[in-house]
Amino acid sequence: MQHAVGGPLPPSEQPGPVPGPIPAGGPGPVPPLPQAAPYPAPPSGTPGGRLGVHPAVQPGPPPGPAGAPWGAAPGAVPPPPPGAIPPHATGAVPLAPPVPVAPHGPGTGAATLAVLLIGPAGAGKTTVARHWARRRPVPTAHISLDDVREWVCSGFADPQSGWNENSEAQYRLARRTCGFAARNFLANGISCILDDAVFPDRPVVGLGGWKRHVGPGLLPVVLLPGLEVVLERNAQRSGNRRLTDEEVAAIHGRMAGWYGSGLPIIDNSSLDVETTARLLDEALARAMAAPPGA
Repeated sequence: MQHAVGGPLPPSEQPGPVPGPIPAGGPGPVPPLPQAAPYPAPPSGTPGGRLGVHPAVQPGPPPGPAGAPWGAAPGAVPPPPPGAIPPHATGAVPLAPPVPVAPHGPGTGAATLAVLLIGPAGAGKTTVARHWARRRPVPTAHISLDDVREWVCSGFADPQSGWNENSEAQYRLARRTCGFAARNFLANGISCILDDAVFPDRPVVGLGGWKRHVGPGLLPVVLLPGLEVVLERNAQRSGNRRLTDEEVAAIHGRMAGWYGSGLPIIDNSSLDVETTARLLDEALARAMAAPPGA
């Protein structure tokens, strides 16, 4: 998530009701946020009840009968087993079985999981998330919130114009789109990692909002290098993703609130991408192994 150059940062949340829909500058209001994930909870005893294995993923046989050719007629695909997610709920489609890959050492292994990588502008979220997704031994997708926001071409709420109703509405829409894409990947057995500059003092539209869109099994990890590092990385950016030094410092300062939150925090100030991705995988493995509610 990128903020405005020269414009005010999104305000910290105050106690009170959840804010309502924000006009998007168009002919109608922005649809309200869903109050619950649009898929049922996994049955007792399934991997979906364990932290780190996303609740949207149900165990079961491959989608097609043995020996059925890929691309066979829909009638050749048997109905989903009892308790499985209806295909229309997330757009699940029968996929070809993944190519077997040798184990990649300790870490998250072959678990299907959803990850949210949090950090300020210039933390290296996108680079680390993409590298982590590519090195996993199982299918894993990277979903970048900034990329999805920039799908809007005509009428794009450019952060350089300031943080206003239109930019807020487009941010919320992009986040919901990312959440829907993540659920689709998970329903098809594909892990995903999302990245966003989530503020700890905005739980309703921040981490809590992401968990509503993706699901309660979402695993957050914070990437928080030193201020000097993010300023240097920001200076190498161009276009609407480059912020002023003042705004980078303000965002970085608000991210310090994650200390003491209990979330895993990685200081990658002096780490390369490979090492940071490995530490990310180890932090996720520890979160998966922790007892529920820990």
